[in-house]
Amino acid sequence: MALDGMMLHHVVNELKSEALGSRVYQIYQPNRDEIIIVLRTHSGNRRLLISTRANSPRVHFTEYSVENPATPPMLCMLMRKRLGGGKLLDIRQYGLDRVVSFDFECTNELGDKAGITVIVEIMGKYSNVIFVDENGVIIDALKRVDLTMSSQRLVLPNIKYEYPPEQDKLNILLTDAQKVVDRIVSAEDEKPLNKAILSAVQGISPIVCRELEYKLLKGREESNKTLSQVDRERLTEMILHLSDMVLVSKGTPLMLYHKGDRKPFDICFMPVSQYGNLVESRECGSFSKLLDSYYIERDSADRMRVKAADLSRVLTNLIHRTTNKINVQRQELASTADREKLRIQGDLLQANLYRIERGASSVTVENFYDENNAPIEIKLNPAISPAQNAQKFYKDYNRAKTAQQVLSVQIEKAEQELIYLESLRDVLSRATSEKELNQIRLEFIEQGYIKKPRTAQKKSAQLPPLEYKTSDGFKVLVGRNNRQNDQLTLKTANNRDMWFHTKDIPGSHTIVVTEGKEITDTAIIEGAGIAAYHSRAKESTNVPVDYTLIKHVSKPNGAKPGMVIFVNNKTVYVDPRLPEQPLATE
Repeated sequence: MALDGMMLHHVVNELKSEALGSRVYQIYQPNRDEIIIVLRTHSGNRRLLISTRANSPRVHFTEYSVENPATPPMLCMLMRKRLGGGKLLDIRQYGLDRVVSFDFECTNELGDKAGITVIVEIMGKYSNVIFVDENGVIIDALKRVDLTMSSQRLVLPNIKYEYPPEQDKLNILLTDAQKVVDRIVSAEDEKPLNKAILSAVQGISPIVCRELEYKLLKGREESNKTLSQVDRERLTEMILHLSDMVLVSKGTPLMLYHKGDRKPFDICFMPVSQYGNLVESRECGSFSKLLDSYYIERDSADRMRVKAADLSRVLTNLIHRTTNKINVQRQELASTADREKLRIQGDLLQANLYRIERGASSVTVENFYDENNAPIEIKLNPAISPAQNAQKFYKDYNRAKTAQQVLSVQIEKAEQELIYLESLRDVLSRATSEKELNQIRLEFIEQGYIKKPRTAQKKSAQLPPLEYKTSDGFKVLVGRNNRQNDQLTLKTANNRDMWFHTKDIPGSHTIVVTEGKEITDTAIIEGAGIAAYHSRAKESTNVPVDYTLIKHVSKPNGAKPGMVIFVNNKTVYVDPRLPEQPLATE
């Protein structure tokens, strides 16, 4: 786990150094898992983020803005009433456990001073934020826990708050290092050293345990039971050093990256050498900045995934239904491939009516359509006359011919619909804000995929297209959704501007604005890279991108939003990237 009790100790001391004595300026609840308390400190307003998300529970200052709902939740309004204007007196950590208390001095409705404590429990999916009065009685909680959820510990208004049960682990800030090592080596079960440390020490994460093991054993395989006396003495020194580092918060906020893709995969407060040359680290300015940088992208994606869940569900059903429809229609179309045989059989029966006895179940006649005049057996319906049998073959032929014509049109229409639905899925997957979702939702309503809400909703302002600049100065515009793609390509862009789109891959319309100048090869490569970045092929390499002048792009009558046709295009293969990234090799 990235945020362990020892790193949290660093975070708490960092918060204390800046936030003590500050006052509550505002409280927000962007969603059901997060609370933001804006504190007015001596150095300006700071946003204290408290998150109880199962995969990223944490508390720290944040510099990122989060969209808030139009109407604040009831809990948020309650806390604004009770906590607003309160003074932060102290921040306390419960041992090295991941439980932090923020003590505020507030003013009640009678004008008297009253204490309120905000307790943050960082415990994975059981994380919670609990508001407690000066008598230790719960006012309310972000997540209430009743008897149907737990019989061990209730979290409900008007009952006494109880700390989570303590684990049988040692706090290295309060326990002699030798006693900690004795606990590690005397455990009942024999296990790898890093797991033994994890089981014995409070508030330590697996990455720190593995680092201690790596530095002690240097690749040797030893368990807690097989450590030599020398190893035990060295481990004692390492535990003592770790204790000193945590006690005075001398740790360094480090982000760990995979060397190949430069993606962060963990954080730590001490140098990490266990991964060798496969991983590199970057020091952040503070622990709050470290946690902000590490979690913001993942949290943003999770937040948008939750908000877009209803649209995603509708879209998945539509794509599944359309795909099945196309498959069925293709099977029906395949069954009409032998329709000429029906017409031939009708002609042969018509020419041989005089030879066919009424009530016959079949007849063999010479096939004059065959160069060898080979005989052919034709199955008949004995319940009708030979002439009626001939007419039935003609009717079946005409029905198959009509079906072929209708099915071809329907399949083409359904395939275009599927392309459009896939473009919607791509746009939805890249939405990064509530405003973008609202624009996509409007498109769903306009196309009849979802019903217009009965209650009038506040109309959100049209977002501008995304804007970039190539390294040689050309402005690049990118549509955020299909409706904006149409606006950008068909109305905003000039005929001499260059249009880009990934080849046969859902993506955004991308325009390099030339302003009458001759476009450069650099602008073409970078414009194509931006188009590839804003497409479903974002994570791929060597992506084909079509480009042509805007004057060669048009929209067919009745086409869905974002659907265009183009001519005189060329194709370039690029790696998806934004201009600030290094250019990929073409």
